[in-house]
Amino acid sequence: MEIKHISFAYQDKVRRLDNVEAEITKGQITTIIGPNGSGKSTLLGVLTNNYQPQEGQVIIDGKAINKYKPKELAKKLGVVHQQNSAPSDMTVEKLVYYGRLPHKNTFSPQSEKDEQMVNWAIECTGLSEKRHDAIDTLSGGQQQRVWIAMALAQDTPFLFLDEPTSNLDIYYQYEILELVKQLCEAHGLTIVMVLHDINQAIQYSHNLIAMKQGKVVVKGNPKLVVTKQLMREVYNVNVAIKNDDDVGMYIVPLGI
Repeated sequence: MEIKHISFAYQDKVRRLDNVEAEITKGQITTIIGPNGSGKSTLLGVLTNNYQPQEGQVIIDGKAINKYKPKELAKKLGVVHQQNSAPSDMTVEKLVYYGRLPHKNTFSPQSEKDEQMVNWAIECTGLSEKRHDAIDTLSGGQQQRVWIAMALAQDTPFLFLDEPTSNLDIYYQYEILELVKQLCEAHGLTIVMVLHDINQAIQYSHNLIAMKQGKVVVKGNPKLVVTKQLMREVYNVNVAIKNDDDVGMYIVPLGI
């Protein structure tokens, strides 16, 4: 995926993205970081064709994403939004089946392929014992896994996650991130996510895109691009850069 000179503004005409250019590497995890209001989720919305940029293009397989038909694009991109909702009595299995809609025609029956993909998505996300449970009986972390499972059932090469760890306690945050890592390593998915926690972004990403005020400040390998200078420039905080034998590189905030 190529991001070519993207600029975007909402109806208030204030530019939220300003000449954003980057490349999403196939088979790797790319994480977008930056302070509140930096344009992280807006960029994700442009990359998934929810927003149409005023300038620039997003290219997948040599074709601009706004040139794809909706069902055609839904076979390329699986998306898990920050806020999701479903009828409270809907079961896990039923919701995951909705991920198969891009592959269906109106009134077409459930196929063997549908069954295989739903079973695979439920198994991948560790929800086999919960498949017949209602969504509202699950924990926050389990519910997040259900939405990821629905995206997996779409059978797409790209998976986009907008703040997948928000509103989760630390155990479920790392459970979701370990799942993301497994999906990339074991199944070859290309994953793009937005995260707030810098240490989680360093630990679970192959590449970072750091943003501020709608612009890309730096992009590249987390261990190379996360520096004291970057943290001061992007977040206006002072940090120490540490290394640990178990977790590798991490930052320690020192104040403003």
